[in-house]
Amino acid sequence: MPQPPGLSDAERRLWAAFPSGATVVLGDDRPAGPLPERMVRAEIITRLLLGAEEPRPGMVAAVRLRGAYITGQMDVSGGSVAYELRLEKCRLVEQPDFSNATTREMRFADCRMPGFDGGGLRADGYLSLSGSEIEGEVRLPRAQLAGGLRMNGTTITASDPDKWALFSGGLVVEVGTFIRDARINGGVRFVGARMNGGLFMEGTTLSNPGRIALDAQNMVVEDAAEFSRGFTALGTLRLRSGRFNGILSFSRARLDSGDPERMALHASHIQADELLLWPEEKIKGRVSLSYSRIELIMDHPSVWPDELYLNGMTYETLRGAEFKDRLDWVSRDPEFHLQPYEQLASWYHGTGHDDLARKVQVAKLRARRRMLNPVGKAWNHLLDWTVGFGHRPWLAFAWFAALLATGTTVFSIEHPRPVKPKDELPEFHALIYSLDLLIPLDTFGQQLSYDAVNWSRWVAYGLVTTGWVLATALIAGAARVLRPSQNPN
Repeated sequence: MPQPPGLSDAERRLWAAFPSGATVVLGDDRPAGPLPERMVRAEIITRLLLGAEEPRPGMVAAVRLRGAYITGQMDVSGGSVAYELRLEKCRLVEQPDFSNATTREMRFADCRMPGFDGGGLRADGYLSLSGSEIEGEVRLPRAQLAGGLRMNGTTITASDPDKWALFSGGLVVEVGTFIRDARINGGVRFVGARMNGGLFMEGTTLSNPGRIALDAQNMVVEDAAEFSRGFTALGTLRLRSGRFNGILSFSRARLDSGDPERMALHASHIQADELLLWPEEKIKGRVSLSYSRIELIMDHPSVWPDELYLNGMTYETLRGAEFKDRLDWVSRDPEFHLQPYEQLASWYHGTGHDDLARKVQVAKLRARRRMLNPVGKAWNHLLDWTVGFGHRPWLAFAWFAALLATGTTVFSIEHPRPVKPKDELPEFHALIYSLDLLIPLDTFGQQLSYDAVNWSRWVAYGLVTTGWVLATALIAGAARVLRPSQNPN
């Protein structure tokens, strides 16, 4: 097919190279300005992509262009492209429009452009924007990329603080999404996305301080989700209701919401096989893992934020922290909830550490104290001191033994007086008398046969009172322990 009239030298070279898929090199660097020998009209590229020239028999036709200054808009919206597009080190004056198009693989390598519109795009191969500088919005809503998405080393700067730098709700990517060592200034939206080959963002910086750095609610990731090895988020990572069928890693990352009152990581209601929460430094901002289901959690006390929301979260295995640190871990929610303590106690019980499970239950009831009224707090203290809320009944026996020893000593010195003639009374014994006072029932007949005198009378009153208190506390504590466990919200 003859070339159309009015083509520049660069355009004639491109038209001639298309049938064989040869690369047209107009320069080895990205043009800074509109040099005449490098200028190519976008409409020429569009016409070739849409089949204006026949491929050469036995060869694979493609548009491959390097070092071009492309004017006008490359618009194939709604079209069907059967050929590969590869632009390297090109300058695109206007935003390419591939919305609702069906294409093969497309590569914009080390290019510069004012945005990219791929809304509804269906690519049979990959889409690559690696190394490119984009000043505007990259749009990929509802796009389906069978060969993967590559944005390694890409720089995107949103044109407006209220606009997304990368907008891609409902995106479906096969093979894998690779956004390594990228710099994205503005929010990234992956709401409802499905990454069937994993999501890899190692070394990438998402910068949107005080706002949403990444909104990935309801995202599904098969394989790994790597926000690790130099990944930095300046703003909120919102992963709410996401599903990660593999590892979700924040190893050697940096999470900073830009505002201590905002969420640094909002990962409530997620499902994950493994969560590796081990960033480079302490997380700056709040973290929520509420109502999430995670098989394995690996973290470290040095990175926990001051406010950590764990209510409703369940897990199978914990790694990375000692027992005392885990007690601190479940207490970082500003509001008291029973469930995080119950879950931690259940985990220790399941691993055969019943003693640690009991300590968690005691810590739970101590933490609950701050919610009670003055009377409730006093009773809570009493149960704690006397029987450890029923989880340490030996305390009651220790108190009982101490009081018994005190009573025995006192009444050995200051004998009570008999209330009847001696021949009608059992022989007085200080130990048995003290025991009879402490036990709420008159078991041995000593309490009704003798009355304490003088100052020892107050000791007798004290033993009777503390006996009732210890018995009540022991019964209340036992009832609390034997009560069926609940997991309230």
